[in-house]
Amino acid sequence: MILYPDALAVFVSGAVRISRREESQEMSLIKKSFYVAGGIVVGFGAYVGLLQLTGNFHEVVAGTLYRSSQPTPSRIENYQKLVGIRSIINLRGENRGRGWYDREINASKALGIAHYDFRMSSKKSLTARQTIELVSLLRNVEKPVLVHCAGGADRTGLVSVLYMTVINGQNEDLAERQLSPYYGHIPIPFLSSAYAMDESWEEMEILFGVDETDS
Repeated sequence: MILYPDALAVFVSGAVRISRREESQEMSLIKKSFYVAGGIVVGFGAYVGLLQLTGNFHEVVAGTLYRSSQPTPSRIENYQKLVGIRSIINLRGENRGRGWYDREINASKALGIAHYDFRMSSKKSLTARQTIELVSLLRNVEKPVLVHCAGGADRTGLVSVLYMTVINGQNEDLAERQLSPYYGHIPIPFLSSAYAMDESWEEMEILFGVDETDS
């Protein structure tokens, strides 16, 4: 096909307009994607904030195990009235002299609730020895028991999965929902500073021979 100068100019002009239109559409799509991603982040942040305002309190195994974020004395009292809490396992470890810890200890004593400290880090996997010690503690504390960390999402989620599968014999797929965004946990490597909890669970699966097909 032979293109004369005028026709060639029209052709090039049209091609440029199409290219610019496509580029504009691509930029528009990119912007929309950023807006959507930003909206998801903001929305999840608001959801996590709501969880904290409400104490992130949930039933794990009815009448046996409950989970929450750091409880205030008034919430400890409310949880005891609501579900009869008899023991508390604090996954933040002993912190004498810290306001939140001393208040928790005093509230537990006043209400006759047994209190246990088990130090964990959401950024570090548990060793096999620590895991076995934790399972022993979970088996032997008086029930109902409340397990908590700071936000009630990561360390508490891992312990909830462990209890449901290893101690209560429940299905792994069902149990793993305890370590999910629903409770404020982000199970994504590199993006989540608490992904060590997911890695810890994978190691626990091997240690205890957990099979997701079990019921």
